[in-house]
Parts: sequence; C-alpha cells; structure tokens
Amino acid sequence: MVNRAELDQILAGLEKTEELEGLQKAIVSLRRVFGIDHIVYHWVDSAGEQYGCGTYPLKWIDHYSEKNYLRVDPVIIGCYQRFHPIDWKRLDWSSKQARQFFADAQSFGVGNQGYSIPVRGPQGQFALFTASHNCDDATWAEFIEQNGRDLILIAHYFNRKALEFEADKKMEQSRSLSPREIDAMTLLAMGYSRPQVAHALSISEHTLRVYIESARFKLGAMNTTHAVARAIGCGLIVV
Repeated sequence: MVNRAELDQILAGLEKTEELEGLQKAIVSLRRVFGIDHIVYHWVDSAGEQYGCGTYPLKWIDHYSEKNYLRVDPVIIGCYQRFHPIDWKRLDWSSKQARQFFADAQSFGVGNQGYSIPVRGPQGQFALFTASHNCDDATWAEFIEQNGRDLILIAHYFNRKALEFEADKKMEQSRSLSPREIDAMTLLAMGYSRPQVAHALSISEHTLRVYIESARFKLGAMNTTHAVARAIGCGLIVV
C-alpha cells in the first residue's frame, strides 16, 4: 500500500523544484514509494529537443541510443498513436524487431511488465510517463488497479513542470551554471569519465546525468561535448 503522506510530500517537492535535478529526485523517490523496479519520464519539446529522467540502468539508456531503438520501440510507437494509458501487453510485439527489442530490454533489467501514459502539450510537445516491473500478470494487474489513477495524475504533474522548463528555456540559457554543473563540466573537460566524475562529486551517475543535461539545456548545446566547448568558450569553466 502506497504511503499517501509520503506521496503528497514528493509531489509537493516536485511542484517547488526549479531545476531538472528535482525531477530526477522525485522519480527515484516515487520508485521507492510504489515499490517497483523503474519509473521513467521522457519528453520531446515543441522544438524537437528530447529530455528525460528515470531509473533505467545507464547502460540500457546508452545501448538504446546506440541501437537507435526509438525507431522500433513498440511503447513509443503505440503510445504516440494513443491518448490513453496503455499496458505493454496490449501493444503490438509481433514483429521480429519488437521481440528482439523486448528480449534485449529484459537482459538490462527493464522489466517484463509496463504501464505507459502518453501526455501531450501545446505546440507539439509529447511525453511518456512509464512504470515498469518484473512480475507475473496477476500481480501487475493488481498493481495497476490500485495505483493507475495516481500514476496518471503524477504523469501530468511531471508534464506541467516540464512545460514550465520549456517556457523558461530562453531565460535558462542566459543564466550562469550552478556550482555543481560547473564542477561536472570542468571534470568532463579535464577528460574524466562519467563514473569518475560521479565518484569525485560523491553523487550517483543518474544525478550526474541530470546536472549534465541541465547544463546542456542552459547552454543550448546539442550534446555533452558541445556543452563543454560552449562552457569553456563562454568562460564559465576554466581548464
């Protein structure tokens, strides 16, 4: 049973956050409260820029990108065509590519059950809020029956906060980097790997990813390398 007081506290914190890191902290806390393997929120803004936060293994995130699974992912394809939450079992997994994708995802611990909530915003913004877990069908059906409404509400909380970040994008780009973002960018510029940076800053790699994405967002950079170059060029970090 979900602790309602703790859930309300997490959502109140999400409402107050002014940084992308706040979304990641909320995601991690929600996973613990619901007692499931993973929760992920991924959105594409009106300009086509993609952002995300969640608890999937970083190796899976990188592998997903390397394999360009966005093209064949039945969850993305199916949810983009729908407006209502969908249990993964109701998606089309019949193709060879889809079955291979699912098997690959299992090997990285994504979970054999999932519930994804598509959310749409103004000017083409699209987002997915997903809960996933490894369990039998009956256990998952009971979980969705008990928590489905809360998950839908939480998905819209996240999307509303994401829209606030998009509305403030131009203003964010003109701001200075936070001390933690400067530390992360500086160490990356010095040649440290992401695990080495996370260890040096005494943070998780998930939290580091949030700092990097926030810095990239503010700098208007296409990727991490571009963000480091811009931070150096603007005199925000010194190497």
